[in-house]
Amino acid sequence: MTQLEAARKGIITEEMAYVAEREGVSPEFVREGVASGRIVIPRNKNHATLVDFKGIGEGLSVKVNANLGTSYDYVDVEEEVEKAKVAIRYGADTIMDLSTGGDLKEIRRRILEVATVPLGTVPVYEAEFRAAKRKNFFDMSADELFEVIEEHGKQGVDYITVHVGVTLKNLEVYRNSPRTTGIVSRGGGLMAAWMLHRGEENPLYARFDDLLDIARTYDMTLSLGDGLRPGSLADSTDRAQIAELLTIGELVERARRAGVQAMVEGPGHIPLNEVATNVQIQKKLTGYAPFYILGMLPVDTAAGFDHIAGAIGGALAGWWGADMLCYLTPAEHLGLPTAEQVKEGVIAFKIAAHAADVARGNPRALERNRRMSEARYRLDWETQFALCLFPEEARRLKEERGSRTKACSMCGPFCPMNLVEAVLRGKGRLELPVA
Repeated sequence: MTQLEAARKGIITEEMAYVAEREGVSPEFVREGVASGRIVIPRNKNHATLVDFKGIGEGLSVKVNANLGTSYDYVDVEEEVEKAKVAIRYGADTIMDLSTGGDLKEIRRRILEVATVPLGTVPVYEAEFRAAKRKNFFDMSADELFEVIEEHGKQGVDYITVHVGVTLKNLEVYRNSPRTTGIVSRGGGLMAAWMLHRGEENPLYARFDDLLDIARTYDMTLSLGDGLRPGSLADSTDRAQIAELLTIGELVERARRAGVQAMVEGPGHIPLNEVATNVQIQKKLTGYAPFYILGMLPVDTAAGFDHIAGAIGGALAGWWGADMLCYLTPAEHLGLPTAEQVKEGVIAFKIAAHAADVARGNPRALERNRRMSEARYRLDWETQFALCLFPEEARRLKEERGSRTKACSMCGPFCPMNLVEAVLRGKGRLELPVA
């Protein structure tokens, strides 16, 4: 049985119980969420190294995904494995292998070996890669695409992005929707070009039942990709984006009926004043499926610092109900990220996700921040280090600029918390400099 099928039969699986403990909710809460389709637990039984199961969806903490993988221009398997390790070390809840260069199966195997969290992929990348090596991408057959999907399932991939909403009908809407940046989704663009060149329907849509059969066999969660997402603020929330979302909403229902877990991917470049609208529309049109967003990126002009801009949009989207944030790195729109840039991206988005948890009233997030504030008022550094999101960095910065007093080196003996305790409440010892 899949997680969804088990939940509907009233069974609390090992994965559900684990998620419940990590989230501080009851196992029954998780089971009900999975049964309704509002929570997914990506879990391919063939992923032997997966031990840190993740629940994504309503009533749970906001998750962060980190993308990595080779490109046509740059292939270094060891570096991608290191990126996976770094991403997980700094708190990525899932990782995605988006490799498009080198031995893709071997790269995926190597990343799976170190992936203690769920791993996602985009199978059309590999199908395109194989066809291009043989002749060109347009030579790819529908059967070949489904063979690749099956191979990913057998190998242990936990969830796959499939751009099922890029249909001939929705491409007509796209053609009649003036856009500044056209189609910016790599997978969506590949499918659209293949369809228009061959005059054929998207095989992922036309043969959706075949896709469901494969996903159900391996309990691979379907991440229904937004191939027509806006790639600029000028294109946000346009007809093409919404037309695709309507199609995706219908396919979510079909997936649920087939016992297959499904979440929905979202934009993208969205101004802050449209973030809430996008989240609410997605939730309503997809039966409140878990919402997995890229960013959201509220400005187009932050190249080199898109991880900061994206974290701003991501925090707001998480507050309004987005369930997983796909990180951005400083290299977004510029090139393949380094391991250090992966670290920077994960840190920025873990902070954004935590800020969203606080805004949503997540009890554990609120309690952690309350305890942090109490420790800060006591100048209890060890407790502060234990509670902060990134203890190693906090300790290093504190020790680099040490103070001669118990306070930090910013205020030193004039720390207001120290002064208040010593003078107004008569607690502690007043430490003032001697002339």
